[in-house]
Amino acid sequence: MNAVSAEMPLPSSPDPTPRAPVAVWPWPIALGVLTVFGLLSALLGQHGVWLALSWAALSVPLIVTVICLVRAWCRRPSAKGGHS
Repeated sequence: MNAVSAEMPLPSSPDPTPRAPVAVWPWPIALGVLTVFGLLSALLGQHGVWLALSWAALSVPLIVTVICLVRAWCRRPSAKGGHS
């Protein structure tokens, strides 16, 4: 006897519609460019506006990462199977 019989269909996993690469990559690319800009402005300009720009440019990817982690943590179901 097979583990999967012909009478019982396999449960289908939710198949989200695949997105084009153009729709997936703009935000990661923008955060990468912002990080590179922040690092270069911190290295090349060490006073005044450049210092503020480097802090702002390097803070945005960190803030976005924290927000995404908090959202993922809040959506995670509890060990008992339901949302906490």
